[in-house]
Amino acid sequence: MTNTLYDALIAPHANNPTPFLDLDDGSRWSYADFVGRVAQLAHVLSGAGVAVGDRVVVQAPKCADAIALYGAAVQVGAIYLPLNTAYTQSEVRYFVDDAAPSLVVCAPSSVTAMTEICASSNARVMTLAADGTGTLSRAADDHPKTFETAVRGPDDLAALLYTSGTTGRSKGAMLSHKNLLSNAVSLTDLWQITDQDRLIHALPIFHTHGLFVAMNTALLAGAQVRFMQAFNVDAVIEELPKSTMLMGVPTFYTRLLDDDRLTRDQVANMRLFISGSAPLLAETHTAFEQRTGHRILERYGMTETNMITSNPYEGERVAGTVGYPLPGTEVVLTNDGAPVQAGEVGMIEVRGDNVFQGYWNMPEKTAEELRDSGFFITGDLGVASQDGRISIVGRQKDLIISGGYNIYPKEIEDVINDVDGVVESAVFGIAHPDFGESVLAAVVLESASSTDLDIAAKVEPLLARFKHPRRYIAMDALPRNTMGKVQKNVLRETYGS
Repeated sequence: MTNTLYDALIAPHANNPTPFLDLDDGSRWSYADFVGRVAQLAHVLSGAGVAVGDRVVVQAPKCADAIALYGAAVQVGAIYLPLNTAYTQSEVRYFVDDAAPSLVVCAPSSVTAMTEICASSNARVMTLAADGTGTLSRAADDHPKTFETAVRGPDDLAALLYTSGTTGRSKGAMLSHKNLLSNAVSLTDLWQITDQDRLIHALPIFHTHGLFVAMNTALLAGAQVRFMQAFNVDAVIEELPKSTMLMGVPTFYTRLLDDDRLTRDQVANMRLFISGSAPLLAETHTAFEQRTGHRILERYGMTETNMITSNPYEGERVAGTVGYPLPGTEVVLTNDGAPVQAGEVGMIEVRGDNVFQGYWNMPEKTAEELRDSGFFITGDLGVASQDGRISIVGRQKDLIISGGYNIYPKEIEDVINDVDGVVESAVFGIAHPDFGESVLAAVVLESASSTDLDIAAKVEPLLARFKHPRRYIAMDALPRNTMGKVQKNVLRETYGS
């Protein structure tokens, strides 16, 4: 009688008294506390009618019970479906209608709206608050701290994560027990995570990065986690001397660099800084290494695959690259399905135990993006070096075709970002009556003293004429989603006319 994910991540800690979660209020959960709370919540799920294979939708604040709820869904054999807390009522309605959950867990402030959304279905609504209160938590308090774990095998679904849906409808990526566990095993081994580590966790937990990369590896290794409700520079700076790891997005590192308290002495106990979910500028790599002596480890993954590649833990971490395929993961770069040579731009395709099972209720879309051979067509364009190190060029949908030429935005962005006075840039294409598309550049400047003409004069000698941006748009900040990715679709929609 086995449950692949539960048996690997949670069951081994049933009698483990060592610290697991250190919370913002100063309280602490041991691993044994966590296992007991998972069981209590599993009783609540079962009592609410959640059966094996049912979906549990969660749009709730980040708190210890929210992580335990993930474990409880695994233990009862349900499919865990976390939603971004920023999603609107209309967006949530789409997810609930599509996933047809038996239970929805939300913040107390959202219960009226969520109840209305679920009125036409049989989904039950329960609440979970940031302080751990709510109908879900109160119900759990009265239950035993053991639960008979449901049988689930490697290919059974454990989670359903919806893609951000920048074009078309959001797609629900079906992730199995094997998908999640294989990735956790690879990353724990590659990054040498052990029970001696203490991870600063300031990421959201409705996303692959914060939920599966961070929490699954910590559980697998038995590491301690400083579990923060949100990223806060003061709190992170305070925790650095007591911790060994930080997993973050580029914004974390730029904000830390803006603080004079980030010094080599402050990070003397740290062994690893990891960045992902959005590209890290080379300048940030360099500045962070000069300030702290640490070279940030950048990796690459997707909702559908979890992590695909990583710069090495031991070995050179090259700025602007995402490293090598994880052990057990195959990566090929293709053009119309045929492999390209090293140094040539190609579509990144990936195959391995980490690759998802397809899109929920979308067999046609699954067939389009998941080949019969098992390779998933990521939609990302990349270049591989002779030794297999991969650099991301951009998304295929962001590729600009002007006058018959393929233009890769990242190449132009790298040149613009090297101009003095430029903080960052985003290059995108808009419709053009003659050339098909025209190149525009949104630019964040250090001050108003840098003009469009100054940037163009420095950029144009370094790029072929067809790559020259036809317009530079000064912005206070680039539009980003909650994980820090630049939303070029927003730029195209805003400036397309």
